Amino acid sequence: MLTITQALYDQIVEHSRADHPDEACGVVAGPVGTGRPERFIPMLNAARSPTFYEFDSADLLKLYREMDDRDEEPVIVYHSHTATEAYPSRTDISYANEPQAHYVLVSTADSDGAGPFQFRSYTIVDGVVTEEEVKVVEAYETEAV
Repeated sequence: MLTITQALYDQIVEHSRADHPDEACGVVAGPVGTGRPERFIPMLNAARSPTFYEFDSADLLKLYREMDDRDEEPVIVYHSHTATEAYPSRTDISYANEPQAHYVLVSTADSDGAGPFQFRSYTIVDGVVTEEEVKVVEAYETEAV
């Protein structure tokens, strides 16, 4: 199950709407090993396409170095679909190389960038796609010390 704050959920949706009709893409990083999405990192779709997304290789290298310096990992890898449902395409599956990450897809297909949308999350491990529940919370529960 993906647990995500309302603020992060809203940021992903807003980025997807803002980049429509092109696909939006980005990452939400979190502390290594926690599975907790915390830092929203919108990325530029280097393909600038309504049917495909691609992270710029230089931006991606910079991001991974930054996450490494901050002891973070990609907890969510997200992108939007502008003409189809929020389900990973064959290309999405082939590019999924973070087995611990949640792959979030937002479909703006029926919204023209402003109306209703789909927000769905998947795990993708060795080409196997599994949809998971998304739980939106106001804030994460803090652990007792």
